[in-house]
Amino acid sequence: MKLLRSSAIIGFFTLLSRLLGLLRDVLMARFLGVGYVSDALFTAFKLPNLFRRIFAEGAFNAAFVPLYARRIEEEGEEAASQFASEAFAALFVIVAALVVVFELTMPIAMNLLGTGLSREVQSGGALTEQLSGAGQVLGLSALPAFDLAVLYAQITMPYLIFMSLGALFCGMLNTRHYFAVAAAAPIMLNIALVGVLGTASAATWSRAQLGLYLSIAMLIAGALQIGLVIWGLRRAGIKIGLQRPRLTPGVKRLFALGLPGAIAAGITQINLMVSHNIATTLQGAASWLNYADRLYQLPLGMIGIAIGVALLPSLSRAIRAGNEDGAADSFNRALEISLALTLPAAIALAVIPHFLVSGLFESGAFSAADTAQTALALRMFAFGLPAFVLIKVLTPAFFARENTHTPMYYAGASAIINASLGALLFFTIGFYGLALATTIAAWVNVALLARRLSQQNDFALDERLRARLPRLFIASLIMGVAVNYIGAYFSPMIGGAILRDIALLLLVCGSGAAFYFAACFALGALRLSELKAAFRKSA
Repeated sequence: MKLLRSSAIIGFFTLLSRLLGLLRDVLMARFLGVGYVSDALFTAFKLPNLFRRIFAEGAFNAAFVPLYARRIEEEGEEAASQFASEAFAALFVIVAALVVVFELTMPIAMNLLGTGLSREVQSGGALTEQLSGAGQVLGLSALPAFDLAVLYAQITMPYLIFMSLGALFCGMLNTRHYFAVAAAAPIMLNIALVGVLGTASAATWSRAQLGLYLSIAMLIAGALQIGLVIWGLRRAGIKIGLQRPRLTPGVKRLFALGLPGAIAAGITQINLMVSHNIATTLQGAASWLNYADRLYQLPLGMIGIAIGVALLPSLSRAIRAGNEDGAADSFNRALEISLALTLPAAIALAVIPHFLVSGLFESGAFSAADTAQTALALRMFAFGLPAFVLIKVLTPAFFARENTHTPMYYAGASAIINASLGALLFFTIGFYGLALATTIAAWVNVALLARRLSQQNDFALDERLRARLPRLFIASLIMGVAVNYIGAYFSPMIGGAILRDIALLLLVCGSGAAFYFAACFALGALRLSELKAAFRKSA
């Protein structure tokens, strides 16, 4: 099971990155809290990340990998290198032009995400609070939240260039089964941000000034990330050249496949913009949703993204080689692995969200009221975690067959449901309705993708997976009952001391994992011999 080894490599580095990201968010919560600066900073960070998902993780890379794999299999190394160079030139021109447009129009563009941000200076509010009581510097205290978001976004927007080109290079590495460097690159961002936040503990910075330094660190980290990936290409002996952009047949085919994916990703990101815009109309809501998002993104990144990244080149090369049985087995094992790890994570997030949020974030500028609101959003996201992961597993089955249109249509339908339902729920039940709408829309997307694959005879659960799914679910429920009682016992001990809180969180989560795997082995949902075999190099 080479797929499991590949997923494990990606998952390890992704987990390391997400743990550093979690540390980053813990420090952000304690130094920035929830208020005008955090809302402005999170809004600014969203802008380059939204378009990164369109050009890098979304359309372009999903279209590039199967075409690149085909060139390797059918035409050889020289043709593959030439195609990669053509794709690099085209992507650079498009993304660089987009960045220039946004830099010149940022005060207008920020209305895409931050309409609800205040245009007035908050006298005595979050913008003027100090981390260490020092006087205001750099004139940032004179800026309202909206203007802060514009400034931060202008600094971070070039990050999009680094990430989009880096994703192209990572696609080349992943296609050739060099997963480690590509998976490790995002660690640079979290190291840079944690470094700034660590310095803040002893510095005399205002919250607005801290936001400025975090924005600069994000830009520097982008340059370091692409540098690391280029080094990985050279170590792997993979060639890519610089050339002027040309509309070659290969680039035309790339655009033909990538455009539907770009539209699908664009629809999804526009939907996220709408949701974030609605959230900014209630002070603190954007931050509560962001902190909840960061927590459920930890298992999503380690499981869903890792397996999806490993699955796409595996499926592409199997299909190009005419090995449909191998492709079907890879797909079933990807489903099995992802659900085996996702179901317990989702149940844990739904059962003890308050315990998790309190232990990680509640201290300093992050209040008990912020914990309650963030936990509420986290529970809504938890119900959708299996769907978020399954989307990452199901869509490569389309992309590997060079079908980017179908996921586009379903993403569009899901986005419409998300935006309309989110607006309705926000104004009826509260801000957490945005998270609930995201969950419902994700399950609709999964149902549509699975139904279509089944109609094409590309989605059929094998006997092993059908037998194990109910057992995995039962084992997850057993784990949920265990962490509920264990979390309730340790909950009164949480509060204030970060190292003690993290130790208690690890104890509770570790105990839950022990209960889960014990139940899995007892029920026959997992077998130790299979896990050992999957990680052998010969597997």
